[in-house]
Amino acid sequence: MSPSGVRRWALHLDVKRCFTNHGRMRITDVATVLLTGPSSNDPYITFAKKWRTAAFVEVRTDVGLVGVGETYLGYFFPEVVPHVVDYVRPILVDGGTTDPAVLSTRMRRCLGFWCRVGAGAAVLSGVEAALWDLAGQAAGVPVHELLGGRKHDRLRAYATGGPSPWPPDELKRKLDRYAELGFTALKVATGYLEMSGRREILPAPGPQAAAEFEAEKLALMRGHLGPDFGIMLDGHMGHRTGVHRWDLDTARAVMAAAAPYRPAFFEEPLAYEDPDEYAELTSQSPVPIAGGEQLFSYDEFRLWMNRGAFAIAQPDAALLSMTEFVQVGELAAAQGRHVVSHAWSAGGGFLQNVHAAFASPSTLMVEMAPDPGELHTAVWGDTLVIEDGYVLPPTAPGLGVTLTDELKERFPFRPGMEEFASVPGKELRS
Repeated sequence: MSPSGVRRWALHLDVKRCFTNHGRMRITDVATVLLTGPSSNDPYITFAKKWRTAAFVEVRTDVGLVGVGETYLGYFFPEVVPHVVDYVRPILVDGGTTDPAVLSTRMRRCLGFWCRVGAGAAVLSGVEAALWDLAGQAAGVPVHELLGGRKHDRLRAYATGGPSPWPPDELKRKLDRYAELGFTALKVATGYLEMSGRREILPAPGPQAAAEFEAEKLALMRGHLGPDFGIMLDGHMGHRTGVHRWDLDTARAVMAAAAPYRPAFFEEPLAYEDPDEYAELTSQSPVPIAGGEQLFSYDEFRLWMNRGAFAIAQPDAALLSMTEFVQVGELAAAQGRHVVSHAWSAGGGFLQNVHAAFASPSTLMVEMAPDPGELHTAVWGDTLVIEDGYVLPPTAPGLGVTLTDELKERFPFRPGMEEFASVPGKELRS
């Protein structure tokens, strides 16, 4: 048995012991909670998207404990989540155990033809997170201790800032706001977005124009923030089409032009279509290449990472499971690479990523909402602590999620507020 296999088997035994110590706790019900609330408290995000949807899973027991997890699919396709949760409810209620490892294996075996990736896999990540939350509460320990133990005393948080507002003086004001909030690292998107009319400002097509455009922005950021502030750019090339989607030559040119300004990484400079193309860019780039936010499982990450696609892998524990996030981190460590959590769920998904990041040996940073709205702050309460730009390991039993009846009543679900890339006939209006 491999060392990682030994560790996971020992973890399975620890979880079984925690349930035995708690008594014969039994799952009595599994339910979905759909909510809609403010996407952020940050005007530099809400001008582009004011509202967000979220999908939580509650696992209820006969001893009064309730495990809560979130699936990132709730941000994109919330209406489908209850159907998948209803489908797997008998596996949990009639399974004779509350062990997350056992129940996750059973769910994935049962749904194998449609949950290896995609919507099914994303929903199961939320169900499994609820089971880990329940396990942590039963054992009286934070979930990261059940995922193999804390590997870091603290982790640098970076503010994920969304669009680069136009004009450049507005971008400077945005940078100042995040620095004033206590962050020492931040990320904004390539291109610009004019705030009043939501009009994109993009370079002319071609490698040289793109390189000059983004290098000018990075020069502004580095000059404004100083030599030690962490800066990153996000290409969002998985969402772009036509002449403004970068090819390999364009991405190479942008990385060469970006290098003098020392970005910590450059996210998604290519679409998720060809791992070999990503690997070629990663092997040549003077800037670390990051990606993976659209990958749904450890198996997908393994295929890309074994080709050398990413210098920094970006798993999302609300999209693939927390256990698979840690597996990605172990693989990255074995390859001499890193992980940086991707996180744009509501508060539950952020906490899932924080716990998984602390349990992963190769975590470099964690992505954080810079000025979160109440679907973040009310859910994580006092659990999430950031000091001097660093996240501290959560100490509350379980995930530390708070999902009260008052919160559910205050933010009822509103159809049509989900996120997607607008196309003719389907325009984002949230």
